[in-house]
Amino acid sequence: MKIAIIGAGFGGLASAKVLSQFGHEVTLFEKAPDVGGVWSATRRYPGLRTQNNKGTYCYTDFPMPASYPEWPSGAQVQQYLEDYARHFDLNGSIRLNTEVMSAEPTARDGWRLTLRNAQTGETSDHETDTLVVANGIFSEPFIPPYEGREAFEAAGGRLCATSDFRDLEQARGKHVLVVGYGKSSCDVAAAVGEVAMSTKVIARELLWKMPRKIMNVLNYKYLMLTRMGEGLFPYIEQRGFERFLHGPGKGVRDSMIKSLQSVATRQLKLEKLGLVPEGTFDRIARSTVSLATDSLYRQVEEGRSEVVRDCEIVRLGQDRGQPIAELSDGRKVPAEIVICGTGFKQVVPFFSEALQQRLTDDEGNFMLYRQIQPLEIPNLFFCGYNSSFYSPLSAEVAALWIAAYTMGEISLPPLEERRTHVRKRLRWMQERTEGKHARGTNIIPFSMHNIDEMLNEMGLNVSAFTRFKQWLLPTNANDYRSVTRVLLKRQRMRGRTAEQHAPDLRGRSAV
Repeated sequence: MKIAIIGAGFGGLASAKVLSQFGHEVTLFEKAPDVGGVWSATRRYPGLRTQNNKGTYCYTDFPMPASYPEWPSGAQVQQYLEDYARHFDLNGSIRLNTEVMSAEPTARDGWRLTLRNAQTGETSDHETDTLVVANGIFSEPFIPPYEGREAFEAAGGRLCATSDFRDLEQARGKHVLVVGYGKSSCDVAAAVGEVAMSTKVIARELLWKMPRKIMNVLNYKYLMLTRMGEGLFPYIEQRGFERFLHGPGKGVRDSMIKSLQSVATRQLKLEKLGLVPEGTFDRIARSTVSLATDSLYRQVEEGRSEVVRDCEIVRLGQDRGQPIAELSDGRKVPAEIVICGTGFKQVVPFFSEALQQRLTDDEGNFMLYRQIQPLEIPNLFFCGYNSSFYSPLSAEVAALWIAAYTMGEISLPPLEERRTHVRKRLRWMQERTEGKHARGTNIIPFSMHNIDEMLNEMGLNVSAFTRFKQWLLPTNANDYRSVTRVLLKRQRMRGRTAEQHAPDLRGRSAV
């Protein structure tokens, strides 16, 4: 088939590589001038690094370079993705600087895309049999609609998202506010804190953070990037040892969570700094799991930066010609730059309103089976619409699921059964995350559960021994390298079977 893919991040590149391997004619469109998605040079803020160690943040058949540090920088991840595209000869199928302005179904269940060249502004059309959406759930940042923005900017103030703040020198000697307490906010605040006149992190709500190394010794991957770490949190459908952890063994589980809370509090000096979050440590997995930015806590301890907890910006403006921000604690503070790490809009901007409504429920949540397939729109798939601990592996397995589906290797439940399944999960996600489920796209911390479900549906999950090993050790992407090989073998066998059953027309006269 002709397959169009939108987005050249982990999901888009995995889809291009996998679907090309299965004989499809693939074209990938990316509006940026480089591959990388959230790791693109056009979106890379100062201080950006991975949350995962490099061994758990790579594709199954393309490890990160041995020369990379344990937690690669944003530039290194982008280089890794460029190397991946080059290694698998994908560049001929990738059209950079090409924005998809609209994508509409055709009468023959195909798709017509309207494209715009980002350099020349010229538009063109592209028709395809199948569409894979891989623009990601972190593609369009949300900036709060602050009152007084016009006056603030007239005084020289700058308001931007973390992904739009790429030059650290712009903060040198300035008064900077960073809004939010997630990973991106804390990372950019730590970088800015080294050069700014003042740095304040405005945190409406504090989150629990996991140190990269527990007690400065044990890599957090041995706790959170294992099946045991995932099993500490109750999944919608528990099985095996998980039933013990949340049943008879709940005391053991609670003790482990309490120990982690105690270590994180002591190691990061949260009580001394007045930064102990509300609730217990298991809330760390409510909507995401964020690693601590150690240097930010050192800056706060030294008085070089400030975390203003339980606070918001209520208004931007100016005072005597200087840009300021009014905070909910009553203060007016100088604010030459306001950087927002306030999340993303989960939208597909190239779809019409009518098509968006067919994709989502009444509350705007994506109705996707396995986070991949819409319920009633043919020849449309999503890849990477699952905020995963293992983004490369999750994306690759989703691409393999799409390949398996197109070759008839997956038998889906009836439509109404799938609809019930999706709605049940959305209700559970809403409750589990206290409404922070990213329109139904957030699966953290249950990345391995999601991977298992996709592989089980293909009949291609790894062995029970491998899954047992993953209870104690971080998941190794290489464990899944054989999945592609086995699925390709099935495709070849299907081809031979079809040839054997084809009618032999040799020697017959034409009619």
